[in-house]
Amino acid sequence: MSDTTEDQPAANGRGFNRSRMALVGVLALVIAVVGGAFVWRHLSGRISTDDAQVEGDSSPIASRVGGTIAKVLVRENDNVKAGTLLVAIDPRDYEIALSKAQADLAEAEANARGAHSNLPVASASSSSKLSMTASQLAGAQARLASAKAKLEEAKANSVRATQDLERTQTLIAKDEIARRDYDAAVASAAATKASKDAAEAAVNEAERGIDAARAALADARTAPQQIEMANAKADSTDAKIAQARSALRKAELDLEYCSVKAPVDGVVTRKSIEPGQVIAAGQPLLSLVSLDDVWVVANFKESQLAKLRVGQRVEIEVDAYGGKSWPGKVESISAATGSRFSLLPPENATGNFVKVVQRIPVKISIEKNQEEPRLRPGMSAVPTVFVR
Repeated sequence: MSDTTEDQPAANGRGFNRSRMALVGVLALVIAVVGGAFVWRHLSGRISTDDAQVEGDSSPIASRVGGTIAKVLVRENDNVKAGTLLVAIDPRDYEIALSKAQADLAEAEANARGAHSNLPVASASSSSKLSMTASQLAGAQARLASAKAKLEEAKANSVRATQDLERTQTLIAKDEIARRDYDAAVASAAATKASKDAAEAAVNEAERGIDAARAALADARTAPQQIEMANAKADSTDAKIAQARSALRKAELDLEYCSVKAPVDGVVTRKSIEPGQVIAAGQPLLSLVSLDDVWVVANFKESQLAKLRVGQRVEIEVDAYGGKSWPGKVESISAATGSRFSLLPPENATGNFVKVVQRIPVKISIEKNQEEPRLRPGMSAVPTVFVR
């Protein structure tokens, strides 16, 4: 009896321990299942990649004109504001070019004023010249008619005087008239012949006058063409004014380009010029990297994109600041994989195909805070996208 009584409490203790261990096991299993489900649910609602980096705009600064560097007013890694003078190029050659352009414009404007002022004069002169030459032709024709009439009269007088001389010669041979009458007949015949010769010369001169008047009239009738030529010359001077103004504007711009200014806020990098250096137009001088507008480019695996959408919330950790995180959101997803834009894109049709998981660049915008440290392009980042 005593032995049975002593063993009963021991058996009860072992049963209690087994029950407690079973309960602990069940609780551990429940905790593991619940914890696993929680972790699975937590992790399945987000995707992440460590193939990501901070990106930003880099503005290469190049010279618009060639020349000698007079001053370099910034140093490597200087912070500059938009409009800050970065580099000064010796402007003397461009000042001379500007003075010449101004003189050329003044000359073109003077020529244009002269050409336009001649237009009404040429028009009036042409009209009056046409009227005058027409009058001159009419006068020449009248003089020719008068000269011909006088010639006919002179010819008739000459014929009569010749006949009178012949009669007096017959009479003087018979001594039937006085010598004085004969001499008068000789003189009259000579005078009428001279008058006839003069009348013929007058006719010839009148004919030459008509030819000259007709030529002058023909020249005067070209007045419309001459006026058109004057108008064309005036238009040409106007075109030269426009050309000179363009040259002046270019000279002004070239002089302005001698002062190279910052187009945006940024940090000076890759400065490659020093005072005294001779540069050519278009030569790179330095670059400006903007720290105010940065973003993250994350290269997610193609198998991660099923649930990725534009606008989803992102948490971005940056290695440079001990894993400090920045909030952001998915802004856009690239239209092709990164390998498609490589220098030598893959050619899977060559027969050497090996399947490689491709990566798609995703642009992630960053919500910045002025009190937070500034992110710089090229920093490594680990973005986590919350897809739920």
